[in-house]
Amino acid sequence: MKPILSNNYYVNFQNDAYSKLNEYILTYKPSTVFVLVDENTNTHCLPILLQELSTSITIEIIEIESGEENKNLETCSGVWNALTELGADRKSLMINLGGGVITDLGGFVASTFKRGIAFINIPTTLLSMVDASVGGKTGVDLGVLKNQIGLFSNPEMVLIDFRYLETLPKRELRSGLAEIIKYGLTYDIKVWNTIKTRKDFNLNDLNTLIYRSIQIKNEITIKDPKEAGLRKVLNFGHTLGHAIESYFLECKDKENLTHGEAIAIGMITETYISKILLNFPSKELENIKKILLSIYNKVSINPSDYDAIIELLIHDKKNINGQVNFVLLTNFEKFKLDCNVEKELIVKALDYYNS
Repeated sequence: MKPILSNNYYVNFQNDAYSKLNEYILTYKPSTVFVLVDENTNTHCLPILLQELSTSITIEIIEIESGEENKNLETCSGVWNALTELGADRKSLMINLGGGVITDLGGFVASTFKRGIAFINIPTTLLSMVDASVGGKTGVDLGVLKNQIGLFSNPEMVLIDFRYLETLPKRELRSGLAEIIKYGLTYDIKVWNTIKTRKDFNLNDLNTLIYRSIQIKNEITIKDPKEAGLRKVLNFGHTLGHAIESYFLECKDKENLTHGEAIAIGMITETYISKILLNFPSKELENIKKILLSIYNKVSINPSDYDAIIELLIHDKKNINGQVNFVLLTNFEKFKLDCNVEKELIVKALDYYNS
């Protein structure tokens, strides 16, 4: 697959990716290479990476606990301390080997340690490949509020190796599929048409969808790197989706949702709002709901949960002057940014999901 040029760095694929990585290390000559992993990528993915690395430079492994609940400043502090104790300097290189938590947090840690050290992202989940691989966003959560602390900072390169997907449970693969669906609804209906005609996806199907998804996100973020306009379309499904994800994260009596499961709910509810406010076709709304519920199990959201979810919307980082802003659709590939939605309609959208 041909490398994709993003903002001053390349997304490289398969065997060519490791050639570029080894070439970079040979040229940059880092003092130490640090690999950030969690317990899962340490076991399943690190052996693949170490086999491909060709360098005599010291390699140190730093492990954090997996899960969105660990994507916080406390974990960052632990990694900063580990880097310090292991003698990291401004010529060090950090390789972030993992899903979105690892690449988001690792990029943030690297970009702030000693005012910034070089880092490379190797996403190992479907979600991180199609979402976190390009765009330059790094960050961590503040409590249950997602990505409240962070900055824009580009990696030296991104490596995509589809072998890592073979290590994932099916639930995690489905989670990543939600972001691909988002690209299909908002930007390229061919992606949506591919998904709605498939019941099961083998890795070859996914490879093509991953490549197209990275192309789409790259096209958008190059035009609007700091989310002043067009890039906001990537938030479709995420306004309500993030609030639902955060709510389930903080509720001790509810099972945590994956990011994709929450975003799927967000896409159904926000498409319903699109129908009411922008006349999105009713038949297509029903089809989207049917297909998403065939991929993702129905989640029980009680009316007693609504107020807490809506309260979390107020803290969404995309809001301006306390105004909750939605991305809505007039049709496939046709969207409207910065839409104001009244609380009563949000409640009706949640009711629609539950119906």
